Amino acid sequence: MSKFADPSQIKVGVVGYGGAFNMGRHHLNEMKRAGMTPVAVAELDAERLKVAETDFPGVKTFASLGQMLAGSDVNLIAIITPHNTHAELAVEALKAGRNVVCEKPFAITTAECDAMIAAAAASGAVVSTYHNRHWDGCILAAVEQVKKGLIGDVFRVEAHMGGYGKPGDWWRTSRSISGGILYDWGVHLLEYSLQLLDAEIAEVMGTSRTGFWAPETRWKDDTNEDEGFAVVRFTNGKWLTLSMSSLDSNPKKSFLEVTGTLGSIVVDWGANEVITHDGATVISTKYRNPDAEGWRLYQNIADHLVKDEPLIITGEWARRPIHILDLACQSARTGTAIKATYK
Repeated sequence: MSKFADPSQIKVGVVGYGGAFNMGRHHLNEMKRAGMTPVAVAELDAERLKVAETDFPGVKTFASLGQMLAGSDVNLIAIITPHNTHAELAVEALKAGRNVVCEKPFAITTAECDAMIAAAAASGAVVSTYHNRHWDGCILAAVEQVKKGLIGDVFRVEAHMGGYGKPGDWWRTSRSISGGILYDWGVHLLEYSLQLLDAEIAEVMGTSRTGFWAPETRWKDDTNEDEGFAVVRFTNGKWLTLSMSSLDSNPKKSFLEVTGTLGSIVVDWGANEVITHDGATVISTKYRNPDAEGWRLYQNIADHLVKDEPLIITGEWARRPIHILDLACQSARTGTAIKATYK
């Protein structure tokens, strides 16, 4: 049974209105576009709260999530804070019966994901994460190209992103806060890949290289890895690789390559390239990708809360890429492949 009769009854707020990327403003506008009503902002920086009050006249502002929960009737909260704070804040809000969307990555560890999912189940609230890139044009096109059978049976996906250069000096390159080099963009690439590989995870192997850039960063001992690499093996024999690097002097032009029995798809932002062969000739065809439809994430959440439509980005779905990243980091420390708990 739906919780709300109309999207406008869903009162929304954000925790975190910091300056980076204006994500607080973005989330509230996306929620508003889906028909929901912005009512609250929590932020440590008093100056940023003034910005929120200008952006959304009448919105209530608070210095903490606890104050927001006590002082507002907000129904849905987007958590837009550093990665290592997501789980604690989400569990606090969920235990108070509020629905939650965490910015990606959902969390850093599998245990944190489990805690959020359990808190949501106990209170009857919804927990999700902001995988708006689930609807990027490039992956929408790739999924459709795979469904059409253009490259046969997909058995391998290679995800990679990188370059050569010293990482920026901010919290996203502090491993204890960010989770490590694989987490920020890596979670997007994994979420793309898991749409293309319909298979159960068997085990994950990870390795990393650390230390080259560390002397030049303020964190030194706490800096992200220079490079991280993971291999995911699925129970049906398919596999996936993920590589993120700040030591790649010859980065690939694309960020995702999908290989099937009849050909490959080179996934890129503007156009995907489908490469097939007829036994003698290689045939390369580029397809312009459709526009991104990231707005569908909050529209789906509103429809779920109002119309009982199925939630697309569930807590369980969001846990899958985090489980892979968590196991890859554990594997890099132990030097052994680790079997998956969640398939």
